[in-house]
Amino acid sequence: MDKRDATAATAYHDATKHSLASVQRSRHVLYFANLPLPFKVYPALPAIPLPQEFTRSDRAALDVIAADASSAHGGRPLDVAALAHLLYFTAGVLRRRSYPGGDAFFRAQACTGNLHHIDLYLVCADLPDLAAGVYHFGPHDFALRRLRPGDHRAIVVQATAAEPSIAEAPVVVACTSTFWRNAWKYQARTYRHAFWDDGTLLANLLAVAAAVDVPARIVLGFVDGELNRLLDVDGEHEVTLSLVALGGAAAAPPPAPPLSPLGFETLPLSAHEVAYPEIVAAHRASSLASAEEVAAWRGAAGTADGQDAEADTPTHKATAALAVVPLAPSAATRQEPIERVILRRGSTREFARDPISFDVLSTVLRSVTGDVGADFPPAAAPSELYLIVNAVDGLAPGAYVLDCERDALTQLRAGDVRREAGQLALGQALAADAAVNLYWLSDLPRVLARLGNRGYRAAQLEAAIRGGKTYVAAFALGIGATGLTFFDDDVTSFFSPHAAGKSVMFLMAIGRPAPRTR
Repeated sequence: MDKRDATAATAYHDATKHSLASVQRSRHVLYFANLPLPFKVYPALPAIPLPQEFTRSDRAALDVIAADASSAHGGRPLDVAALAHLLYFTAGVLRRRSYPGGDAFFRAQACTGNLHHIDLYLVCADLPDLAAGVYHFGPHDFALRRLRPGDHRAIVVQATAAEPSIAEAPVVVACTSTFWRNAWKYQARTYRHAFWDDGTLLANLLAVAAAVDVPARIVLGFVDGELNRLLDVDGEHEVTLSLVALGGAAAAPPPAPPLSPLGFETLPLSAHEVAYPEIVAAHRASSLASAEEVAAWRGAAGTADGQDAEADTPTHKATAALAVVPLAPSAATRQEPIERVILRRGSTREFARDPISFDVLSTVLRSVTGDVGADFPPAAAPSELYLIVNAVDGLAPGAYVLDCERDALTQLRAGDVRREAGQLALGQALAADAAVNLYWLSDLPRVLARLGNRGYRAAQLEAAIRGGKTYVAAFALGIGATGLTFFDDDVTSFFSPHAAGKSVMFLMAIGRPAPRTR
C-alpha cells in the first residue's frame, strides 16, 4: 500500500457525509423482522464460564480516565479473574429489558444505535488458569470459547512488525466489527461507526486496565490478512479493527502451531443481509499486506514526534478570536471507582436546559485530552476539540476551540447558538438542549498525506477514544452524555474560518439529564 495514496479514504468520507439533501432523499426503512442478532454465537463450541464477582479498584475514576494505560506497571497478574474484570466492564451485558418485539441488551460501552457489532478475541500465552489459545468472548453468556489451542502470539508479533508492546504481552485483545450488525440501520456510514464504537469500547478498556494497573496499549499497525486468518474471519463481513496489548514482561512466544481454516458454525445474524461495497472497498484500501508495510506505516506515524513534528501541528485559517478564557480549576469530585461509573453509564435521552459549572466542563476537557496510548502518536492523527457552549455557569455562550497548550478556550463566536447546535446535529433536540456539544475535527488531508488510507482509521479511532472518555468522565462528574451524528460540512462551516478544511470525526453532547417520568 502506498501510504501517500489516500484517494479511497477521501472518496469514502466524502460519499458518506450527511447533508440536508442526503437525509431528505434517503428512502432507507428499518425492517425489524430482519434485525440482526446482537451477538456472534458459536452454538457447537463449549463455553468456558467467566467469574462474575468483581472487586472494585481503589483509584478515582477521573484519574484512570485521564491516565495513559500503556505506562502502567503490571500491578495485577493476568488470570481468568482479571480478564473477566476487564471484559465485563469493557463489553459485558449490564442490563437486559424485555419488550414486545424482543429483548434489548445494554452493555458497558456506548454503541451507535445500541447495535453492538464489535467482538473481542483473546490471543494468549499459558495463564495460571487458562491454557494458551485463541478465544472468542461471548457477552451473551459471559464466557470464552476456544477457537484454537496453543500459543499463537508469534503470528501477532510478526503481523505487527514486532511491535514491542505486543511482543511482551501475555494477552492480546483483537477487536473486530461485523459490519451488517450496524449497517442494518446506518448503511454505508457504518465504516465510520466501526471506529466510533471500537473507540468507545477501548476508552472503557483503557480506564479499567489503568485502574487495576495492567498495561494496555492500542496497536493499529498490523497485517490485516494475517490477523483475519488467525481469528478465522473473512475480512469482508467481519474484519479486525484494532489490537490491544495487555500486560507485559512475558517470555517471547514460541513458534506458532500450524494455522488452518476453522469454519466453525455461527448462528445466522438475519434472514438476509444487504451488502455495502463502499465499506469493503474503504477497508480493503486501508489494509496493510506485509510486515514491511506495517513497519513503514508506523515509521511514518512516528516521524510526527520527531524532526518534523512542528510541521504537523494543527493549522488554522486566520480568525478574529473574541476572547481567550483560561479553564477553571478542576472540580472537587468523589473518589468513585471506574467500575461504579460504568455500571450507571448510559446514553442520556433528554437533557434539561440547566447549566453545568465551568469547573465541571474544565475537568472533562482535562480528562480526555491526554495521550491515548497507541502505536501512532497524537501528532500523527491529531484532532482538535471544538465546543458549542449553551449553558455553562461562568462561561459565555458561543463557539470555542480548546487550546491545550494554554489550558484555555479560544472563543470563535459569541451569543446564543442553541438553534444552530440542534440543526448541526441532524436537527436533534438533544444537541440544542445539552449544556455543551463537543466536536472533534481532524485535518484529514494532512493526516492522509502522512499515513495514507490507513490514516483514516487512526483519525476516526483517536477521536472516538476521546469521545468515549468523555462519556465516562461526564458520568463520573454526575452529569449525562450521549453521542450524536451531524451534518458534516455544515459543522466545518460553523466553526470556520478557524476550522476551514477540517472534517468532523466525532460528536458528544453533555449536560444535566432531564428528570425521567416514572
